Amino acid sequence: MAELFSDIINRCKQGDRKAQEAVYNLLAAKMFAVCMRYCRSRAEAEDVLHDGFVTIFTKIKQFNHAGSFEGWVRRIFVNHALERCRSDNRLPVIENIETVEYQLAEEDTVDVADEWAAYQLSEANLLELINQLPQQYKIVFNMYVLEGLSHKEISDNLSISEGTSRSNLQRARGILQKKVNELAASIKYQQYAEK
Repeated sequence: MAELFSDIINRCKQGDRKAQEAVYNLLAAKMFAVCMRYCRSRAEAEDVLHDGFVTIFTKIKQFNHAGSFEGWVRRIFVNHALERCRSDNRLPVIENIETVEYQLAEEDTVDVADEWAAYQLSEANLLELINQLPQQYKIVFNMYVLEGLSHKEISDNLSISEGTSRSNLQRARGILQKKVNELAASIKYQQYAEK
């Protein structure tokens, strides 16, 4: 499989349209999901998806097979989505605030994923809750939790301090914790009412 994918990438580097179509078909759904995590609407995510694939096929010769092709592609889409947010001035800097309404001490942080599993909420439920976060919190949460970036990488990408990145992540987790609890209570109530 790796050799086949490597062959497709090499053919893309030569401008082979069928190989480009194969890459698109293999990755479009996954990358659209990435775009939706950062964009406000489906139309905006479709624009970012289009722009991302244009960049991939324009810069594919820069991919040197040293790492994961999908990881390289994902970074391009995240960067395009962040650039769209920057150009629309949707990245307000929310400074590092010592006392934040939902902030929890780092060691006391409840893992939202654990709560999600405990309440048996669907992935769609959790993604909907993440999309309800204020834009800056949503972006930091996505970059840290879903993309696996460090606070240093986030601060470099967003031009904020590492402390601000940490604070925004803590605030996002606190808000999500509250929303998960509310949604779980609502689901439990519905299940009880249906009995």
